[in-house]
Amino acid sequence: MAVRISGSDARALIAQGAMLVDVRSPGEFSGGHIEGAINIPIQDLAGRAEDLGDKSGEIVLYCQSGARSAMAKRLLESKGFSQVHDMGSMASW
Repeated sequence: MAVRISGSDARALIAQGAMLVDVRSPGEFSGGHIEGAINIPIQDLAGRAEDLGDKSGEIVLYCQSGARSAMAKRLLESKGFSQVHDMGSMASW
C-alpha cells in the first residue's frame, strides 16, 4: 500500500516551495480545488511530466479519493521524479 502524507505535512512542504498538483479532471478542478494547485489530469500526466520541472523538486499530489494520486505518484517515480508525495484525498487538506 502506498504511503500517504497528512494534510499538515503537505502544507509544510508547500510552504517550503513544493508544487501542489491536482490530478483530477478539469471539470472537477474548476468545481473547487486547493488554492495554489495546478491541474494536470491523470490521463495527461505522462505527456506533461516535463511541466513539473526539476525531477528532484518536491511535488505533492492529490485527487478526490486518493486512487488517482497514488497512480500519479507511481507514474512520476517511474519517470525519475524522486520527491513525490501523495496526500490522497482533497479532504485530507
